[in-house]
Amino acid sequence: MANNLSIRHLRAFVAVAHQGSFTQAAKHLHLTQSSLTATIKQLEQQTGLMLLDRTTRRVLLNPEGARFLPVAERLLSDFDTALSDLQAVAEYQHGQVGIAASPSTIARLLPPVVQAYRHHHANIGILLRDDSAAGIEQHVLANDVDFGVGGNHSDQPDLSYTPILRDRFGVVFCKGHRFEMPESEPLADASIPWQALEHEELLMLSTDTGIRAQLSQTPAGHAIRLGLDHPSIEVSNPAGLAALVEAGIGLSVLPALAAGTRSFEHLAFRPLSNPAIYRDLFIIRRRGRSLSPAAHAMLQLLRQTFAAMPLPAHVECLL
Repeated sequence: MANNLSIRHLRAFVAVAHQGSFTQAAKHLHLTQSSLTATIKQLEQQTGLMLLDRTTRRVLLNPEGARFLPVAERLLSDFDTALSDLQAVAEYQHGQVGIAASPSTIARLLPPVVQAYRHHHANIGILLRDDSAAGIEQHVLANDVDFGVGGNHSDQPDLSYTPILRDRFGVVFCKGHRFEMPESEPLADASIPWQALEHEELLMLSTDTGIRAQLSQTPAGHAIRLGLDHPSIEVSNPAGLAALVEAGIGLSVLPALAAGTRSFEHLAFRPLSNPAIYRDLFIIRRRGRSLSPAAHAMLQLLRQTFAAMPLPAHVECLL
């Protein structure tokens, strides 16, 4: 069995077949003639067939060698192509980087990262998947993307969570809306106490979102009976939620980053207090999976950009 054959043997055979001479083939491969002769001998011993006919003037392919030549050329071509593809990926000549993130992260934070990355690595494709917190985790687990940016929805053991951003929860409402405030809690310009929401109609995101999961566990929500566990209206995405709030159907509670997207530009946002509640966003990666050079460069650029960029109000960088 040909257990010890390698690319070296194929290159030697193809070079001799093309050059018709051990001397010329050795020069082409930058080998000594004795080394090349020994390599061809190993090939013929391993295959159990003579592939070349030696004469005093030339080296010719015999019928077995003529049948093997196109096979050897194809194997070399496939190998060289695969190696070139790997080198191209390493040198950022082609490939794709995938990121899963919440719609608000993609809308507010990723555009400058994408712009800077395209400037330096124009040949690398970029895939952005917007999804809920649960969806982001599943994309990373399934290797659909290189990494995610989102909340820790279910603390998956196969994922690592590195804190990167923190934003504050607040209330989203139509401008001019009047809150019923406890006498001991006058309405301040800076924030609104949770108690002011007790008698309001709250519209909530669906349970697969990290926002909803955290709100359902917050002591503030339970203490004033906001009905976060069983709201009368649930929406699967922030854009739909914004439309309902703008229509005057109710209010909503969202983190500052989510409330700062274009869908909410005609609505007001105030941070909630007593207590102040915050959401952490994480870089989410699959444990044990290394990043490609292109993905690693994207992750480093994302960290640097987030650390340097001016962030929206009530959003802070944790790097």
